[in-house]
Order: sequence, then structure tokens, then C-alpha cells
Amino acid sequence: MRIVFMGTPEFAVPSLNILVENGYEVVAVVTATDKYGGRGGKQLIESAVKKYALEKNLPIIQPEKLKSPEFVNQLEALKPDLQVVVAFRMLPEIVWSLPRIGTFNLHGSLLPKYRGAAPINWAIIKGEKETGVTTFFITHEIDTGDILMQEKISIGENETAGELHDRMMFLGAETGLKTVKMIESGQYILQKQNEAEVSKAPKIFHETCKINFEQSAGQVHNFIRGLSPYPAAWTMLGEEQLKIYRSRKIAAAHTLPPGTIQTDSKDYLKIATLDGFVEILELQLQGRKRMDVKSFLNGFGVKLQNITPNKPA
Repeated sequence: MRIVFMGTPEFAVPSLNILVENGYEVVAVVTATDKYGGRGGKQLIESAVKKYALEKNLPIIQPEKLKSPEFVNQLEALKPDLQVVVAFRMLPEIVWSLPRIGTFNLHGSLLPKYRGAAPINWAIIKGEKETGVTTFFITHEIDTGDILMQEKISIGENETAGELHDRMMFLGAETGLKTVKMIESGQYILQKQNEAEVSKAPKIFHETCKINFEQSAGQVHNFIRGLSPYPAAWTMLGEEQLKIYRSRKIAAAHTLPPGTIQTDSKDYLKIATLDGFVEILELQLQGRKRMDVKSFLNGFGVKLQNITPNKPA
């Protein structure tokens, strides 16, 4: 079976590797174009998938436009039986409909829950105890195609999006391999997605990462870990932005305004919420390094100010 693999970030690498290691014929790897970045923006940066493909001497295609005749002609010439998509761009129909069998996508949620660009983050933010991965045949509307396979994974009470991402990366690879084998055998039954269970996982922007302490401690804690380590939840400490990477929720009755800081200026820093506190364990003040709370308190010479509570929109 001739497979074209499409993916860009680190999350996609194990899914490509497992196909190669199991002897599947990957006739091309499609990934993002190289970008300039790094210090001064002068370093040419290759995607994680491209770096892997180069190591394995796999043919690489880096189209700027997915609808370009040149790219479509390249794909047609490869005569793919199947395309496997993991963490890539939204494909036009002329591309996803091209292979003999079709194109399936690996998505980081139990569809139809958390359709969209940031399913791992939103599952944690919403306090889910369980999530998973789904493979499905791509169709016109994003993340709506018929399901091939799903695998579940539990979410730890204090697990961050980064930690869950790393576990799901390998679960996704195993599920992708099982899906390819299932398609190859022809022994599979497609399952329609239940539209009544749809939830969204839209792209996350910096401004939407601002913490609202006028919520429960559990909601604030979930928000922090759901955005850790990237792009990171933040608030303001005086005039400086404070990113928070790790926290712990504390249930405790109090009469403090949400956003009020309590600290001994040595060992602990906690911030009031509606029904308790979130204790801050790891953080980064604007212009400084990421550090644990004791290191932060030891080096932060000015008097801590109350964080202005973020009012709901």
C-alpha cells in the first residue's frame, strides 16, 4: 500500500516513525515549508517531521499552497492508495479525495468532542477526566468525517497540557498504525459522529489566556494546567505580566476579593478565587526565567501587589 504522510510538529513524528518501522511504503512526506526564526530571525528552521524524513531518506514535499497545480500533480504522480494526516493544515478536497482509498486524519480528542485546533488544551481547561484520539476519513467540514477508530486515555488531576500531549503522541501513533492495518485488511465499519455531542476546541490566542480569578479554584487550576507550558496562562502583577505554569487548588472558605495574593514571601504564594485558592508552584515574571515559587519569592524584592481580578466578559 502506497502511503503519503502529512504532518509538521513533533506530535506527528511517532505516527510517521511507526509506519516506517513496520515496513509500510511511505512514498512521500508532506510538511510545512521552512521558516526563519531563532535569535535575530536569521536561522532557517525545519519542521520536526522534515528532520525525521531526512534521517530516513524519505521523499519530502513542502508546498506553499495546497491547491497549486504543481503540488496536486506531484501527488497524482505518486499514485497513493492512502494519505495519513497528523497535525497538518486543513486540506482542500482536490487533495484529500485524491488517493484510491481516501485520506484519514488523527485527531487529539474523542470526536465529536473538541473539534478544532486545540483539543488537548480545551479538554483539560473544561475539566475532563478522560480524552483520547480518533482516526476518521476526511470530508468537507473539518473534524466531521466518519470515525475509523478511537482510543481513550485518562487525564490526571494535576496533569498539564504538555504532559498529556506527550502521552497522546504515542497513543496516537499506535492508533494510526492499527487504523492503517484495519484499512489494509478491508475489515472495518465506519461510525457516524453524533452531532448532539459536538463541542469545540478553537485556536488559542494570547489574549484569551488571561486568568479570571472570579471562578472556582478548580476552574482556575484547570485553566492554568490546560495552557501549560504553551502558550501559558497569565495575569498581571503590578505592571508586569506573570505567566503561571503549575498550580494546586485549595478548598478554603474566605472573604477575600478574588485575585488577592496571600504569601509568606518565602515558601508559598496563593491567590484567592471564589471558593478557595490556587497555590502557585511554578511561574515566570516578565523578562525573567521560569522558576519554582520559592526561587521566585527569594529573588522578588518588591512588595507583592494584589492582582486585579479579571472581570468576566
